[in-house]
Amino acid sequence: MHGTQTVESPVDIRWPDGYAAVPKEVFYRADVYRLELERIFYGPQWHPIGHAAEIPNKGDFKTFRIGEAPVLLTRGDDGIARVLVNSCAHRGTQVETRSRGNATRLVCPYHRWLYDTSGKLLACPGIERFPKEFRKEDHSLRELRSTSFRGLIFATFSDDTPPIEQYLGPVGDTLGKILRDGRLGLLGYQKSRFNTNWKEYNDNEGYHAPLLHQAFRLMEWQGGEGAGIATPGGHFGIEASLRENMRKDFLSDPSLVEFRDKSAPPRSLTVALFPITVMVKHVDVVNLRFAFPVSPDETEVHYAYFHYADDKAEMVRHRLRQSSNFLGPSGFVSLEDGAVFNRLHVGSHAPGTICFQAGVQSYDEPADAITAQNDEAGNLMKWEYYRQVMGFERAGA
Repeated sequence: MHGTQTVESPVDIRWPDGYAAVPKEVFYRADVYRLELERIFYGPQWHPIGHAAEIPNKGDFKTFRIGEAPVLLTRGDDGIARVLVNSCAHRGTQVETRSRGNATRLVCPYHRWLYDTSGKLLACPGIERFPKEFRKEDHSLRELRSTSFRGLIFATFSDDTPPIEQYLGPVGDTLGKILRDGRLGLLGYQKSRFNTNWKEYNDNEGYHAPLLHQAFRLMEWQGGEGAGIATPGGHFGIEASLRENMRKDFLSDPSLVEFRDKSAPPRSLTVALFPITVMVKHVDVVNLRFAFPVSPDETEVHYAYFHYADDKAEMVRHRLRQSSNFLGPSGFVSLEDGAVFNRLHVGSHAPGTICFQAGVQSYDEPADAITAQNDEAGNLMKWEYYRQVMGFERAGA
């Protein structure tokens, strides 16, 4: 866990007195979004941008974004994973545009500056005409601070971001149950852009699931016992047992909802890391959802699916089929999410506030760290942390 102090905001937002209310204008105002980029996405937060399984070989790379900043996750010739800013040290040109690939060298197309896979500048045409003070060693691609947790690679623009175990706090235990020993294999991706603000996408909770999702009703799936845990740093985790006595007769292939992995108890695991990353282990699906804001009105999500390294071939195939049909942006369990994200964003343009209700003990008291799995109160500590980081004062302050 890590704390924060409210720093005065240059943006005029008056936060409601109660702990359960959020002003709707934070979901669409451009000035709020620009401040979020500065204080959150380029501030002292760890951002998961990939897993080691996505870049297993020397020269492998993956492109992504932190906020609006393009970054490059690479596996260097020395075998070390690094996170580089995907912007040439010369004129700032985006160096690599492919989403994934393998390269022995990185070349900026504009003036042919050449870098190795660790970001070191190797050559630049016309160097004899450069200023006498120019030194190649001063013009490497910028490398961000990075760390890993069970193979999950995090990066930050800040020197003040705390150690990863401290940053994760108690949700690190739930995340560890999803990632296990960190030895994963990549199955593939589904990528989508939603017409919604990143905070509307990230307001994760269990209250809506049996009410919004048609598949939950068709399967008569209420789930087993469970609980959620929220941290002062804005993270939230849910662990719940799975019930297998769900209806399957409406499916032509019931294996799509079968739990087959007997190496762990049948549980549903969800971790939502501040600011925007959601990771789940649901039935037999291992799904890391890497996301970034595109604008105040649009969010891009990369659903990355994995199997465990010790899985037999039959289990790998089962996870693949379940992943692609079950939990993605068009999965039959989660299909409705995208439509609701957009409707949340449309509705947020009406004046006023939103207010969380399920599991909230009192409007005037801070949220509890432990919540029921089907409550929405787990979001409240995140919103209080957001308010403090952004420097928004309560109306009664």
